[in-house]
Amino acid sequence: MKHVTAANFPAVIHNSGVPVVVMFYASWCTKCAMMKPIAEEISGKYHAQYLFIEVDIDESPLLAKTYTDDLVPTFVCFKNGTVLASFGGLISSSILEERLKKIFRKS
Repeated sequence: MKHVTAANFPAVIHNSGVPVVVMFYASWCTKCAMMKPIAEEISGKYHAQYLFIEVDIDESPLLAKTYTDDLVPTFVCFKNGTVLASFGGLISSSILEERLKKIFRKS
């Protein structure tokens, strides 16, 4: 997953040729540490269909406030710079994969 900050976030989500999945996380968050390898697995599996990026909420608090409702990890799905869906918490790779397919199938 590519690490992104508030400085390059708008360019990444607007200029990607594929849908973008953002994982908002915190370095101190145990659930985030458990979720990161799952997200990386799905990112590797679907690298041609989706761009996975990560944003540390402590590095980019304004982005976190805009998109997370103070829940980490939170995933936010974008297509052409527009939010399609968001969801949070610790989930399995199969559930993450299923959710992404449903979200981006509709778009």
